[in-house]
Amino acid sequence: MVTSYRGFTRFNQQKNSQMVGNSSSPLPANKTLLDVIKSLEGVSTEIVDRSKTIFFPGDPAERVYLIRRGAVRLSRVYETGEEITVALLRENSLFGVLSLLTGHRSDRFYHAVAFTRVELIAAPATSVRNAIEQDASVGLLLLQGLSSRVLQTETMIETLTHRDMSSRLASFLLVLCRDFGVPGEKGVTIDLRLSHQAIAEAIGSTRVTITRLLGELKSSSLLAIDRKKITIFDPIALAKRFN
Repeated sequence: MVTSYRGFTRFNQQKNSQMVGNSSSPLPANKTLLDVIKSLEGVSTEIVDRSKTIFFPGDPAERVYLIRRGAVRLSRVYETGEEITVALLRENSLFGVLSLLTGHRSDRFYHAVAFTRVELIAAPATSVRNAIEQDASVGLLLLQGLSSRVLQTETMIETLTHRDMSSRLASFLLVLCRDFGVPGEKGVTIDLRLSHQAIAEAIGSTRVTITRLLGELKSSSLLAIDRKKITIFDPIALAKRFN
């Protein structure tokens, strides 16, 4: 069954909702995760081109990252050489937080790659820990960001459980609609320039297979592709097609 798409019409209201809503908090009521990370000591901005690695499994986990623009793919590489996508992170997503959870120096568990060209805000893990110790509301804000990451990972895992590649592709497109979709007159346009190869790598397929399956969806009038941007005419219809 394709990933559930209930509440699709509300997905745009849920974007960028990682705010602190308690006015009694030491942080201002509208302080965002971006505001907190940018204010830390040792913070830097990094630009990473599409398909370039941000960090490898086994790299020291010394920095925490927040996505300012673009999308990042997190994957797990197994001993067999198989690489499985565990999350596709959008703007304002937090990642690279393992050292914060363990409380000591750790190594990276995932392979992080720029799915598009990305702008990252990077902060030393030590600065993040110090900020949490000085202000508990910072920890709450980070926890909210991490919770969003966990939900994205669960959704991606659900997507990749489909053995049928057509269903897997449909689920992946629905995830992209939810996280990167821009509603328009014709439907929902995924605000990413996606090559067939990039989609294939994300869901464990081949470029040839993805090209064929997208062609079938276009022939069925479920989507259109213009300059590598995919528009889903009716996400609910796409979900029902593969139920």
